Amino acid sequence: MNIRRVLFPAVILAISLSIALPSPVEAGLPALMDNQTLPSLAPMLERATPAVVNIATESRIASRRNPLLEDPVFRHFFNIPDQQLERKAQSVGSGVVVDAQRGYIITNHHVVEGADTITVTLRDGRKLNAKVIGSDSQSDVAVIQIPSSNLTALPLADTDNLRVGDFVVAVGNPFGLGQTVTSGIVSALGRTGLGIQGYEDFIQTDASINPGNSGGALLNLRGELVGINTAIIAPGGGNVGIGFAIPANMVARLMNQIVAHGSVRRGQLGVSVQDLTPDLARAFNIPASQGAVIAQVSPRSAAARAGLREGDVVLNINGRPIRDGSALRNAIGLVEVNEAVRLDILRDGKALTLDAKLGEYAPIRVDGKTVHPQLVGATLEEIGLNSPLAGRVQGVLVAEVESRSPAARTGLRKGDVILAMNQQRVTNPTDLQQLAASSNTLLINLLRGQEELVLALH
Repeated sequence: MNIRRVLFPAVILAISLSIALPSPVEAGLPALMDNQTLPSLAPMLERATPAVVNIATESRIASRRNPLLEDPVFRHFFNIPDQQLERKAQSVGSGVVVDAQRGYIITNHHVVEGADTITVTLRDGRKLNAKVIGSDSQSDVAVIQIPSSNLTALPLADTDNLRVGDFVVAVGNPFGLGQTVTSGIVSALGRTGLGIQGYEDFIQTDASINPGNSGGALLNLRGELVGINTAIIAPGGGNVGIGFAIPANMVARLMNQIVAHGSVRRGQLGVSVQDLTPDLARAFNIPASQGAVIAQVSPRSAAARAGLREGDVVLNINGRPIRDGSALRNAIGLVEVNEAVRLDILRDGKALTLDAKLGEYAPIRVDGKTVHPQLVGATLEEIGLNSPLAGRVQGVLVAEVESRSPAARTGLRKGDVILAMNQQRVTNPTDLQQLAASSNTLLINLLRGQEELVLALH
């Protein structure tokens, strides 16, 4: 399955047609037929589309060069200047004005990640420079800001009331063409486990979404924002009618935190979970058909203080049903540090209600420079219980990689997982420091997506 985010690199294609095209003519349905007004989305779109913007970004990316040129001894011997070649990268995406008074625009994190300049083009043709207020890579949501003059904002729908079969309209900037509208229906709700991002609770739609639609609007027929278009399944590289959007309710909660803190401060329950399968339900002798089973409780965590135990089945959080482990993780991921949650659980077949005040999780982190000179610019982090990798991968997460840093030039990327060093398995950043201290040459086994790689550091 080829899942693609729908950010579009700004490339101009010149296409020569061998046939003559007819001149464009005015065409359209009459406004009235048999004295009845024909249905049209035009009135709603005339109100809503001024709030959907095109976003163009420009960034500088370090160019790869011969590994010999990275060796300081080699550079010194041949008197080669210590400078890094760069190239400019441009891309286009979309965004939605959600606060006209303050000029706030919601878009995807991957649209503005690493951008040196961000230019927003409004429906009326105005081009404005934008600044990033904050973003969250785990949910792929970002908030940017433009001068707040004569802006139109979209109201947010309550997506708890969204149903499969509801008509929706996607608005964005596909392939950099400019604002484009497509329509379809809600195909499914609560899509998780796609591996696109850390927190997933997607709306699936067959409204056509293509590269460049990232950060654009998914609207209902009232012109309310129901989702932020984010990704597509694209076996052939284009749209096949399976697109995904982040629900507006999730966006609203994340935006509030980003505006207040510049980032999302997620509370931590301190558990690892698994889905409640029919076999587990029979083993626990409980009637529930869906829920999340507590597999592990961290000592001194919010869950431990609330009295949660291994084997408990979580059915609801703050009154909202929990279908599976991913739903529990998403629900907790929207709750801020020090906020309280109410959990309805089953324990030994009996219903209980527990209250937990979520704490703040501080993973073990080390600076890459404490491991090896070629890892300067990387931040290495343990895989915690609440990570989407927990229970699936054992290793050390590359949490950040600064652009144009030695770690970036080595080939390390954000999201990589270090599985082993010098053929010895690692589980936390301290393991890396200890192994690196005993050898000058390091052989690193990496997991990148589904692919395993090897890096040699000298």
